[in-house]
Amino acid sequence: MLKIRLSRGGTKKRPYYHIVVADSHAPRDGKFIEKVGSYNPMLPKDGETPRVALKADRIAEWLGKGAQPTDRVARFISQSQDEALVGKVKWTQGNNPNKGQPGKKAQERAAERAQREADRLEAEAAAKAEAAEAAAKAKEEAEAAKNAPAEEAPAADAPAEEAAAEEAPAAEEATEEKAEG
Repeated sequence: MLKIRLSRGGTKKRPYYHIVVADSHAPRDGKFIEKVGSYNPMLPKDGETPRVALKADRIAEWLGKGAQPTDRVARFISQSQDEALVGKVKWTQGNNPNKGQPGKKAQERAAERAQREADRLEAEAAAKAEAAEAAAKAKEEAEAAKNAPAEEAPAADAPAEEAAAEEAPAAEEATEEKAEG
């Protein structure tokens, strides 16, 4: 099968393409039957010299013989204003709606990440609920202690007063020892 396609030339980072008619099994930059145009992407789009130069009569002849243009060359031919090529090739832009979607493994990783995030949020909610329960329980105990009989409260303070009284003489003795020394 014959193809009308691009064959790369030029140097590194300075591409230049020949539009050639070649067998579809030949290498990209290898053997070709005929050169039918050129494409220089380094030129400005709206400059004085055209980026694409086509030999319209030769391309029309090869199309008549059954040569199939590649997508890029079909685009060049359909945009050409040459009468020999008008209507010969109709180029339509391809549509691949799945092109931007992540692959299978990336989707699996995203699902795992979402599951971990949901588990983390669930754990935080449980911790907040436990903290709220503990706060409510402490509040109830505080209210219960407040409502307790008044007789028990002074009894609870008495041991603290006794401990303070025992510590006071010990502190006085320590200061006397320092003064002597």
